[in-house]
Amino acid sequence: MGYLGRRIGKSADTGNPTADGTGAGILDLFTNGYFQRQGNIAPGVAPPIFGPPSGLTATGGVISDYSDSGTVYRAHIFTSTGTFSVSALATGAGIPNNVDYLVVAGGGGGGAVGPAGTDNGGGGGGAGGYRATTPEGSGGGGAAESTFPVSPGPYSVTIGAGGAGGAIGSNNGVQGSPTSFSTITSTGGGYGARGPNGNTGGPGGSGGGGSAYTSSGGSGTANQGYNGAGTPAQEYRAGGGGGAGSAGVPGSGVPNPGDGGNGLTSTITGTSTTRAGGGGGGWFFPIGGSGIGGSGGGGNGSSGAAGGDATFSTGSGGGGSGVDTTPGYRGGNGASGIVVVRYQIGQLTAQQKATGGAISYYGGKTIHTFTSSGTFATSPNWSAATVEYVIIGGGASGGACAFQNGGGGGGGGAGGYLTGTTPIGAHPVSTSIQVGAGGASPKTPGNNHGTVGTPSFFGAPLTAPTGGYGAMADASPKTGGGPGASGGGGGGGAGTGINANPGPATGAPFPGTIGSSPASGWGHAGGAGVSDGQGYSGGGGGGAGSAGVSGTYGNNGKGGNGGLGMQLPSTFRNPLSAPGPVGGGLGFPGPTTGYTNGDSTGLYWFAGGGGGGMNPFGGGTPVTGYGGVGPGVTTNPFAGAGNAGKDAPGSNALENSGSGGGGTGGDSAGYSGNGGSGIVLIAYPS
Repeated sequence: MGYLGRRIGKSADTGNPTADGTGAGILDLFTNGYFQRQGNIAPGVAPPIFGPPSGLTATGGVISDYSDSGTVYRAHIFTSTGTFSVSALATGAGIPNNVDYLVVAGGGGGGAVGPAGTDNGGGGGGAGGYRATTPEGSGGGGAAESTFPVSPGPYSVTIGAGGAGGAIGSNNGVQGSPTSFSTITSTGGGYGARGPNGNTGGPGGSGGGGSAYTSSGGSGTANQGYNGAGTPAQEYRAGGGGGAGSAGVPGSGVPNPGDGGNGLTSTITGTSTTRAGGGGGGWFFPIGGSGIGGSGGGGNGSSGAAGGDATFSTGSGGGGSGVDTTPGYRGGNGASGIVVVRYQIGQLTAQQKATGGAISYYGGKTIHTFTSSGTFATSPNWSAATVEYVIIGGGASGGACAFQNGGGGGGGGAGGYLTGTTPIGAHPVSTSIQVGAGGASPKTPGNNHGTVGTPSFFGAPLTAPTGGYGAMADASPKTGGGPGASGGGGGGGAGTGINANPGPATGAPFPGTIGSSPASGWGHAGGAGVSDGQGYSGGGGGGAGSAGVSGTYGNNGKGGNGGLGMQLPSTFRNPLSAPGPVGGGLGFPGPTTGYTNGDSTGLYWFAGGGGGGMNPFGGGTPVTGYGGVGPGVTTNPFAGAGNAGKDAPGSNALENSGSGGGGTGGDSAGYSGNGGSGIVLIAYPS
């Protein structure tokens, strides 16, 4: 997503509105009574200027308020499935009870190729279907759709997953899943064609790219996206996937395969953001150029390696793979979709103090929520000496296992958890924000440990590291699979005969009271893996709140639970806009009893470790490790962490949770769960 609320200027009391809308300033919490009703602002923060509230009252998603040409809007941003719930209609004269929407489906996965000498390039995945009511229009050259009338009640929001890249062995990518807001549905992006010559890309919102050697691209859906491209002649280069803004580029000539089609740009969140680009095509040789992903997050195609993954929450297509002689030539994964719902809530009065991220108001403070990288920039009227922050790095993925008689993979460690206050410096000032990506599952055959994500930071000194990956579960308990990796939360050890040690944590053990963290942040080691011939149990990944639990063995053995997460400090517990799937603003769920580091609400939890996998032998009723729950618990995953698999793949951690993915149990699929991306939150007095 882009950075919200950036259009700022002089106060409406002192400035003259200009034709482009920059002469008037940002919302000053224009009605004290209005924001008290919303639960956003404590009494006395701003004087009542406009009297009673005038816009819709609604909840769901991450909420951001901004202005455009003198009109104040509220945007509800959904990157995971939830509910847009209207509790009251607008009361102000002339303020409509219709909402704008942007609905982008999941992007298609790029096509894969086989071993060296057997295939040519795989096609790029198509972008997810793109439907919008704003003036920029819909995908495929479609005009802006009509606004959507609402009345009090719930409106379901379903976010489509990105299609997986084609698995090794000459497989098509997977079509992306549809995204919907109530009755408005966008079609998932078409898959990229597999590497053997002449294969057609899949149809979808935007079409997938065809493979090398005289192929054709998949068709896009009218008023949602463009066609993918094929390869018109005997060329090793595959075609690019279609985007919402333009068609994929054919794979022909030297040096590059076809590029992905471009995405579309929208300002519905308050900033100009491009989404839904097509994936680039791959080609045969491990030299030369690659197809470039389309603007808006399309994954790059590959020359001689795996296709590039699309940028999460953009609905873009994954890149096609090129041939390689090592396990790693899968197609790139498509990106999940997004829904944004927007409506008018009032008019401008005074200038906002800072920009960047999704902006909300709670408890007398302004909160900036960054779910993707950006910039926090103060305005000339900045007044706070310090800001409060929470920084959580990307979680790591769990360990994998390729064979039915293999062990249990270790759970992925959570990203490091930093919180405290910091001086903001001279004004105005801009500070770079990075939101760390989660570690991707190693979705290839063989024994593979997980992968780490990337750190999150609020300026260079304040950095939360990624979690440590879960150890791989070797097929032979005599050789072992290796230890978990070090990270903010350490990765779990594998359920194998030797080398089952957990990964250590770079973070400090949590003392039990939420407050300012040490410079290293909070984080705990993973749990150890075990085996005894009755089963092989991986250890859980370390969480911000407690260590991962070691696996147990025997007829009733168990994969280790992932370490407990942590709750957000009270400043950031805005029930309307905290990220997470529970109630569209209550954070990720967590325990209500049996913990030492939070309250009993069971809400606002982040940074839990992934569960350890279990591969049972013999009798008994062994179970898998659960994610983010700590010792002694057998229940659903907490803090958005991934559960492990028992003779099955591990599950993914949720976006922006900073939690680890689940380890796999021994299974021919061999997939472990992805780590969750991180998050950065900043707060200061309004």
